[in-house]
Amino acid sequence: MTTKAQRQHAVTRLLAKHHVTSQPQVVELLRGEGIRATQATLSEWVAEVNHSQNLVILRTPPGCAHVVASALDRSGTPGLLGTVAGDDTLLCVAAERPGGAKLAANLRTLAGLA
Repeated sequence: MTTKAQRQHAVTRLLAKHHVTSQPQVVELLRGEGIRATQATLSEWVAEVNHSQNLVILRTPPGCAHVVASALDRSGTPGLLGTVAGDDTLLCVAAERPGGAKLAANLRTLAGLA
């Protein structure tokens, strides 16, 4: 059985190596590494996504923002310039095109919130 920290590390590593577009894809990648996780387990990492202009704010459970930020920074997500993480909140800076609204929509879908 893997710990939460081990799963988080595996997700970060997998997102750095693969272009991921959905939570089920992450579940499958984890399964390929011998780690059992459900989509519900993964979707608990991002609880809320909001945007204003080219800024997107993600809310996570306490202690999870840095893991999500690191994974996003390595993911190659189109339109994401970078992230800044706190404990339970992270700021994503979107490129002028496609902009914050499109990036927020993509992140909502990836988090299973759409």
